[in-house]
Order: sequence, then C-alpha cells, then structure tokens
Amino acid sequence: MNVKPLGDRVLIKIKESETKTASGIIIPQTAQEKTQTGVVIAVGTDKDAIKVKAGDEVMYDKYAGTQIKIDGVEHLIVKMSDILAVLE
Repeated sequence: MNVKPLGDRVLIKIKESETKTASGIIIPQTAQEKTQTGVVIAVGTDKDAIKVKAGDEVMYDKYAGTQIKIDGVEHLIVKMSDILAVLE
C-alpha cells in the first residue's frame, strides 16, 4: 500500500521499542513503553509548513496522530506541529 500524506501531515515509521535491557534481561510486551521516535517516510503537500524531510529521525508527541499498518509495519500520520524534535 502506498500512503501519501496531505497538507501539513507527516508519515512516520514507528521505531520499535527495546525488547532486551543492556544486561540481557528480556522485557515482556506488556511492560514495554511505547516509543515516541520514528523515521519520516513521507511528507505532505504543504511545503511551507513542513520542516522535516524523508529519512529524518524525529521525536513526536506521545498521544499524537493516527496509527496505521502498512505491509504489516506500524506507522503514524501526525501533524507537523506534533513533531517535537529532529534527532541527530
């Protein structure tokens, strides 16, 4: 499926949360905290409002956007204003 965001929306591939600690302890799915980082896959059509580009790793608001599955992988469509930072 091909998804192209409109306006000031951004499509983000959600980064998977860690399943193991640094010391090797496995964290069960129910105890894992939802991450708020991901990689920008596509940007909307409002070029004046969009401040990120495809490939940028970003941090977004915890309760932002709409979750969708594309080819079995979790993605999120958010407004540009819900993106808090670009991670470098």
